[in-house]
Amino acid sequence: MKAVFGSLVLVCAWTLWAAGPAAGQEWPRFRGPNGSGISQTDTIPITWTSKDYKWRVKLPGIGYSSPVIWGDKIFVTCAIEEDATQIIRCLKTSDGSLIWKRSFPSTTHSKHQFNCYASASPVVDKHNVYMVWATPKNHVVLALGQRKGRELWRRDLGTYVAEHGFGASPIVFDDMVILTADRDEDCFVIALDRKTGKTRWKTPRQTERAAYSTPIIYTGDVKRPQLILSNSAHGVSSLDPYTGKTNWELGVLNWRVVGSPVVASGLIFASCGTGGGGKRMVAVRPGNTSGTVKPAVAYDIKGSLPYVPMPVANGPLLFLWSDQGVVTCLDAPSGEVHWRQRVGGKFFGSPVRVADRLYCMSREGQMIVLAAADQYKLLAKINLEERTNSTPAIADGVMYIRTVSHLMTIGEPPGLSRR
Repeated sequence: MKAVFGSLVLVCAWTLWAAGPAAGQEWPRFRGPNGSGISQTDTIPITWTSKDYKWRVKLPGIGYSSPVIWGDKIFVTCAIEEDATQIIRCLKTSDGSLIWKRSFPSTTHSKHQFNCYASASPVVDKHNVYMVWATPKNHVVLALGQRKGRELWRRDLGTYVAEHGFGASPIVFDDMVILTADRDEDCFVIALDRKTGKTRWKTPRQTERAAYSTPIIYTGDVKRPQLILSNSAHGVSSLDPYTGKTNWELGVLNWRVVGSPVVASGLIFASCGTGGGGKRMVAVRPGNTSGTVKPAVAYDIKGSLPYVPMPVANGPLLFLWSDQGVVTCLDAPSGEVHWRQRVGGKFFGSPVRVADRLYCMSREGQMIVLAAADQYKLLAKINLEERTNSTPAIADGVMYIRTVSHLMTIGEPPGLSRR
């Protein structure tokens, strides 16, 4: 009886956690609820010009992180390239005005030419916002109160040695902040108490090469959610998000992992690559938490594969956006390709789906808009007037677009758009 009651508590806790962001029209983490990159709003236009932005503000540094939103607040990070100072700003979603700002000293260090000192996105919950950054000497996790930006707790997880620098974003699950430390040595996954920052669990991981993917939650086994991670040492793997215990792993990613895993049609999609392009992408049929169902590769995807950008789904359709500007639409359950087209440009940001359209920003500063359909249709190409490596955020009918040093909005809340 106790076991049944415990399972019910876990299911209820997970259901409330999963329903919260969607119900509140929040965008709490990198690429929105569970990293899906999906919004059902119908208030974002197909095309626009700079005159159509509701507001546009300049940021006090540069960054490749994506903004996160909770209620009437938007949180965005950036850094000063000259000294690596870390900056977080809390702005009003209504007009972009400043609510509070905080700066934290850091140190410059070697990183990839395409990386910067503010590439990890923050994560936000009802009360706090959490940000991370790393140098070869320090891996810092910081919790700030949403209302005034007061520092609540800080953890230094130790040295962070990685050839290309830092980039993985944290997530919030239940009452924990979970983040990976997939670096070039001493790798682990850790869960910290949201209120205190104390370690709830820490799972050592094998060391092979640094990875930059952000975890997601898989709920196919409703008795126990699974924390899904991807890196080259473990491939696609599953941990118990409450304890950190390994459920299963499938060693199928032989090159560096940058893009994060995505769930679509009951499958987990993960990729790896090198030299600016994807080398392998797999659809994994996940195992269960009891070990009675083993994970397996459902199929491999061939052709122009993404290395950094993540896929996005529209029902059974899955859209892959390669770094070199080739977009593929396939049937997620079977892997059958519907179409593949070159849209031009180079991409580090991931596509998002807004109702029946795809939006993705090129490194050169162009927003590409496609129909999220089984037939290719280019809808618009929009000049953003500044380069960007980020992914848009959408909340309450508004899209928040982050370029290297600016943040702007397009669209209206549903009630306003119908007046």
